[in-house]
Amino acid sequence: MTESFSELNKELQGFISRQKMFFVATAPENGNIAISPKCMDTFRCLDRKTIIYLDLKGSGNNTAMNIQENGRMTMMFCSFDKDPMILRLYGKGEVIRQDDVKWSEYYRHFQHIHGKRQIILLKIDSAQTSCGTSVPVYEFKRERSKLNAWGKLNIMEIGKQIVRKFFKTYIV
Repeated sequence: MTESFSELNKELQGFISRQKMFFVATAPENGNIAISPKCMDTFRCLDRKTIIYLDLKGSGNNTAMNIQENGRMTMMFCSFDKDPMILRLYGKGEVIRQDDVKWSEYYRHFQHIHGKRQIILLKIDSAQTSCGTSVPVYEFKRERSKLNAWGKLNIMEIGKQIVRKFFKTYIV
């Protein structure tokens, strides 16, 4: 059964805290919907109407581009364990870059995580739960470590890796 909320109560916040990943969806006015999986340790509930997540460096930046265009954002949490449920958060997103005056206020929640790109803030307009009984049960094994390890490298080392890869790939 679907249930709607205007904010995150303690039960919904508890559900969020137990999930290992979440999904973020945004869309430009004209174009494809962008939906991306994110790891749980990058997510924080600041209050009943405000959440943030640390967006890590990766292959694309569609979420930020779409938010800057129109602000629309949906986040989804699915339970993959024995207790099924889906939670969607709807609202207006904001991109907080490292040169933004708000950066230090929000980044303090994530200082142990490497590979930062920006922080995404969502002001929640509404939340909705659904049963999730068709979502399969999965067992969590571990977080992937590659992105965090890559984020620890300094820019000079990254440059050296790119040059080595180029020469390995393109020079016979």
